[in-house]
Amino acid sequence: MLDSISGLRRTHLCGEITRDLLDREVVIMGWVQHRRDHGGLVFLDMRDRSGLVQTVFNPQEDEETHRRSHGVRSEYVLALRGRVRLRPPDMVNPKLPTGDVEVLIRELRVLNTAKTPPFVVEDEAQVSEAVRLKYRYLDLRRPRIQRIFALRDRVTRLTRGYFAEQGFLDVETPFLTKSTPEGARDFLVPSRLSPGSCYALPQSPQLFKQLLMMAGFDRYIQIARCFRDEDLRADRQPEFTQVDLEASFCGQEEIIQILEGYMSLLFREILGLELALPLPRLTYDEAMLRYGTDRPDLRYDLRIEDVSALFASSQARIFAEPLGQGGCVRVLRAPGAGPQLSRKQLDDLVALAIASGAKGLAWIRVSPEGWQGPVAKFLSPGERGALEGALAVGPGDILFFGADRADIVAPVLGRIRQTLAGLLGLDGSPGAAPDTAGWKLLWVTDFPMFEFSQEEKRLAALHHPFTAPREEDLAILDTAPLAVKAVAYDLVLNGSEIGGGSVRIHRPDVQERVFRALGLGPDEAGEKFGFFLEALAYGAPPHCGCAFGLDRLTALLAGQESIREVIAFPKTQKGACPLTDAPSPAAPAQLAELALKSVAAPPAPPGPGQPDAPGRDAAGRSDAEGPPT
Repeated sequence: MLDSISGLRRTHLCGEITRDLLDREVVIMGWVQHRRDHGGLVFLDMRDRSGLVQTVFNPQEDEETHRRSHGVRSEYVLALRGRVRLRPPDMVNPKLPTGDVEVLIRELRVLNTAKTPPFVVEDEAQVSEAVRLKYRYLDLRRPRIQRIFALRDRVTRLTRGYFAEQGFLDVETPFLTKSTPEGARDFLVPSRLSPGSCYALPQSPQLFKQLLMMAGFDRYIQIARCFRDEDLRADRQPEFTQVDLEASFCGQEEIIQILEGYMSLLFREILGLELALPLPRLTYDEAMLRYGTDRPDLRYDLRIEDVSALFASSQARIFAEPLGQGGCVRVLRAPGAGPQLSRKQLDDLVALAIASGAKGLAWIRVSPEGWQGPVAKFLSPGERGALEGALAVGPGDILFFGADRADIVAPVLGRIRQTLAGLLGLDGSPGAAPDTAGWKLLWVTDFPMFEFSQEEKRLAALHHPFTAPREEDLAILDTAPLAVKAVAYDLVLNGSEIGGGSVRIHRPDVQERVFRALGLGPDEAGEKFGFFLEALAYGAPPHCGCAFGLDRLTALLAGQESIREVIAFPKTQKGACPLTDAPSPAAPAQLAELALKSVAAPPAPPGPGQPDAPGRDAAGRSDAEGPPT
């Protein structure tokens, strides 16, 4: 028969039992981690959120309590009363904060029993992710996981406190809203009161936070839930959390200063590190040229160099043909990598380049005996000398060449750079050199306003269509839209985009011109964004904002590769919840109430919800801020 908690009040958490409580009577409650029977004595390790403490049952202290301890098993829920005492010197556990004390128990209450769990609830247990997610409530009991969520709680508290001090108001925005054309698919919610019509769950609070600026709220902050029906991977979930903010009457420099203060606070309070401010910056064009990505990892100094001028007169077709067609030649130099990479690894890098869209990947290994590799024989002595002088090439280096259109060469060499960093142990991954580990933050600015969608054969907004173009580019907005730069900024941490934002369009005439460039005529724009366009006409202030991916930021600060580790009840990469078996078929009565009927749908074809690059959706929009709702 189970006991009641009535009349018993917990005095301390398990992790609070220290030498300061010697000879004090305490009441602790929690779960049994381990049970050990040493003949006359029984030891139970008791665990709660704060930690673990050893308890001991001695028949000489209380014979009935000692007898009852024999029936206790792992994960039973107990309430215990006893006296704190020192452990014998040979039983001290220096790995535990409570390791030099124990509690001699004189009262035991069994509050609940437990079945044998499918895995041992401890950090060292090796458990598949499928089992962990199915029994997530047991997985969440593990101390390592609870430490992660304690860190997330600290991040959230610090976030609210910091922005409150900066004058931001915490305002909630709707979950049920209007579906608007975005880069990712909307989750639709059928309306019972309006048969045939649907709400959409917000992909981000973009339009609502801009409306709050038009309403005169001046500064807005929200820990916002967002929803996107898109293909998933380690750093994406169908529902996720943003630190979402917006401010009026300020521009890029002021908002960046506020955001750098926020990051400085997190690094100081969470990691004990002081950031050197201001953070470094690269323009989008500089980042793509030097690193082949708009979210470069600066923990390793592998740079891509444009050497087109050195090959302007090259007789080698591999270089001459791309240059003759307006392309470029770029080189990634890997200092000292020659002895470290096998021929198979080099062949794998070539295969990766081809899989990434290149026709191939030329490489040269530099050794004391000379230059070796598939293209070495095509280089003239003058070209070799020019490369040596321009890149400081020396024995042991490997050169990787990309020759094609710039929009092909940049991302291909960017992927080679990232893969090389892993192979050479430069990126902080397991086995990386200890002196290369660290935290590298930077801003990437001046993004293109538009990109050309090959699928839809029209322009698309790189961030979202409410991003403001640079004032100096307004003159060419109608005639040369692909040359227009946006007042947009992303914050990158160790190669992951953790935040993104922009100055917004606040003039109706500019917004209409941007819609026109995107192929949205007045009628279609009015149908989809009429409420927003009308609000702009009533006096919108200049405003800008940003959003941080709270899940991704927390995962990085906690040293986790997947955001699933920092979400209490995450979905699998197929969007399923093994714990609750969601999604599940709706009951016929529910469908009828919504004027719906069940139809077996064919597999969905590739569409705008499928990611085309890590960190951005199919339209290239920032994961952190994302498309508007």
